[in-house]
Amino acid sequence: MKSQFNLLNLEAPWEEVKERMKDNDINLTDDDLEYTPGKEEELLQRLEKKMNKSREQVIAYIESISSNKDLSA
Repeated sequence: MKSQFNLLNLEAPWEEVKERMKDNDINLTDDDLEYTPGKEEELLQRLEKKMNKSREQVIAYIESISSNKDLSA
């Protein structure tokens, strides 16, 4: 299976993106945002459920946070 994280164009380190996401959505926890290399699919699935958004919306949100555009939840 192709890594879904390769689809993300992150312009900032994951730890920074994670903190920005928690700042923008108080419902997101460290557990929700846990990223382990090779387990990108699990991260995306957790966020899809937690945020009640499609995969495409989650990816767009992560990328916007990464590029500091902060797409609203």
